[in-house]
Amino acid sequence: MSDHQPSSGATSRGTTRRRLPAIIESTLREGEQFYGADFTTQQKLRIARLLDDFGVEYLELTSPMASPRSREDCETIAGLGLRARTLTHTRCTLADARVAVETGVDGVDIVIGASPQLRRASHGFSVDEIIGRAGEVIPFLVESGVEVRFSTEDSMRTEIADLLRIYERAVDLGVHRIGIADTVGVGRPREIHALIGRLSSTLDVDVEFHGHNDTGCAVANAFCAWEGGATHIDTSVLGIGERNGITPLAGWIARVTVEDRAQVLERYRLELLPALEREVASLVGIDVPFNACITGTSAFSHKAGIHTKAVLSDPTTYECLDPADFGLNRSILTAHRLTGWNAVRARGVELGVELCESRAREVAGAIKRLADEHSVDAAVLDELILSAAQAVEVAR
Repeated sequence: MSDHQPSSGATSRGTTRRRLPAIIESTLREGEQFYGADFTTQQKLRIARLLDDFGVEYLELTSPMASPRSREDCETIAGLGLRARTLTHTRCTLADARVAVETGVDGVDIVIGASPQLRRASHGFSVDEIIGRAGEVIPFLVESGVEVRFSTEDSMRTEIADLLRIYERAVDLGVHRIGIADTVGVGRPREIHALIGRLSSTLDVDVEFHGHNDTGCAVANAFCAWEGGATHIDTSVLGIGERNGITPLAGWIARVTVEDRAQVLERYRLELLPALEREVASLVGIDVPFNACITGTSAFSHKAGIHTKAVLSDPTTYECLDPADFGLNRSILTAHRLTGWNAVRARGVELGVELCESRAREVAGAIKRLADEHSVDAAVLDELILSAAQAVEVAR
């Protein structure tokens, strides 16, 4: 069992501090549905330990009914003694629920499609039949002593009246948490905020949000879910999952760090995030996207002259996150036509020489002229800076 406890204090943005939602990290469940994922047992153990070291509150694991090895892996990870609580994701059947409990996980996440599309084309059950199945499975899990979440798949295309009927029954049966799943990524931020706000105010139960990124709104939707009252947010490393995946862990961390840096620093080991993302990217055969929040190669790079001048004076002028929080450094790019003399002079300092403004401007001008003709290697800039500094010494 986990001993994670959310922290309290004042926000970095001057607002009343709200408890951050718990992260349900689903790389080992949703992430296995990514087209490039085929994790071995040892790879799963490596990912589980890395995520636990990072500090996520929950690890969600593939259903033990998926395959014999899936069951064995579920049992193994549940038995590691991690700080994170272990969950597994199952269909709403007694057979699945019994096997899930036998694996030794801390909690079971039940899911069943509720939208007209899934009722018609997936399982064929009516809303009344969904409620009936919940009435069979939830009491068994509650009596088994595990944490129980009941989620409707494709919640955002389900009538609100149907959702309320289903969730009211689930709460009456004793679930610890209900789940809203934007399974095909059609939800709008304000719509999700309103739905979760209504559920949170109507039902005395925790609310989890699982958002897919088909329309690029996963992070925004997750954040609005939290603002609406969600207590748990699903993520995966790099957002990997079915199709375009779900809310990426780094994207979520970036968003809430801006909201409440102190609380995030208290709860998570942010410096482990870059290595975690590189590890998972390697295992699934992809690169970390250049524009990935925090971990992308360009995340803390500054190029234009007016940007670099300001950043050299005060990094917060063009950075809402501090790269040092994540064990990273910012990069001031200088060998290009957009460079400014402040960047050139700063590069000189790095090389151990001091250029006056006029010399730095001369070097910047030379670089701009060269860059208009062809790309310029950083070594060329360094040579120009050192030559300029040497000329000054000779003149003296």
